[in-house]
Amino acid sequence: MRAVWLAGVATLALVTGTAEAADKMTLQLKWVTQAQFAGYYVAKDKGIYSKYGLDVTIKPGGPDIAPPQVIAGGGADVIVEWMPAALAAREKGLPLVNIAQVFKKSGMMLTCRKETGIKDPKTDFKGRTLGVWFAGNEYPFLSWMSQLGLSTKGGPDGVTVLKQGFNVDPLLQKQADCISTMTYNEYWQVIDAGYKPEDLVVFKYEDQGVATLEDGLYTLERTLADPKAVERLGRFLKASMEGWAWAIQNQDQAAMIVLDNDTTGAQTEKHQKRMMGEIAKLIDKGGSKGIGYLDPEDYERTVKVLLAGGSDPVISKPPTGAWTHAVWNAQPK
Repeated sequence: MRAVWLAGVATLALVTGTAEAADKMTLQLKWVTQAQFAGYYVAKDKGIYSKYGLDVTIKPGGPDIAPPQVIAGGGADVIVEWMPAALAAREKGLPLVNIAQVFKKSGMMLTCRKETGIKDPKTDFKGRTLGVWFAGNEYPFLSWMSQLGLSTKGGPDGVTVLKQGFNVDPLLQKQADCISTMTYNEYWQVIDAGYKPEDLVVFKYEDQGVATLEDGLYTLERTLADPKAVERLGRFLKASMEGWAWAIQNQDQAAMIVLDNDTTGAQTEKHQKRMMGEIAKLIDKGGSKGIGYLDPEDYERTVKVLLAGGSDPVISKPPTGAWTHAVWNAQPK
């Protein structure tokens, strides 16, 4: 009995020691709990973060939460952010650095009512009312309009920008000719509201040549100056990408894990499973480097789009030090 008791004590000590040794980290998401962030919830739920000695807290976002402000205030170690917003914040003095790029493709598009007669952005946007998200999500849109030579101040030779809430009401209520949607979310809200695909015309940013990088992982320069922090981030990145790989291979199960973590009860199984399927299309799972590797050419393309802002560019000059492969290279082998 004494041997059994001692073995139990030893096991308890091992478990306790492991728990105490786990490095605490906080990840701030860009939006609410949904399949857009499935890989992180999978990594936590499946014990992948624990396997790499991490105790990760995942903080959902929302309409009143700006990830750059959260990390600037010390509320997160890593944030999920779109590159346009991150580069704009960097130029304004917040030294955000991209350490991984999960989404290879953009899911952003404008969805228009077909009855408006809009067929070609180059000729048919002039004089129209377009719904646009703000809080950092407007930057790709503003660059696109600039490239089309359209003012966003309204008038017959420009477009009227309707500051769109994070819903599809302006389209349903015919307050706007087109609204901002994501391939994995709001577009399907329009469909669920009663519109048929043939009643709509969609313009994907990818197809228009104005796509910018979306969900990437960012931290602060001062964090990267600490070798121990880089090592810790390397483990975080390794675990997160394993979570994403599992989510892509097990999409329905990943969607259910997301639902289990949705404390609001706002999400539905149908919507999350559909979203997970669309999210998987945006991730470069077959690349030679693997999920999360930032291709410098993709970065340069995004910068080029953002600099093409005419008199009101998103950024005024090419950034320096805005991304690094140091964390990617620090992943456990």
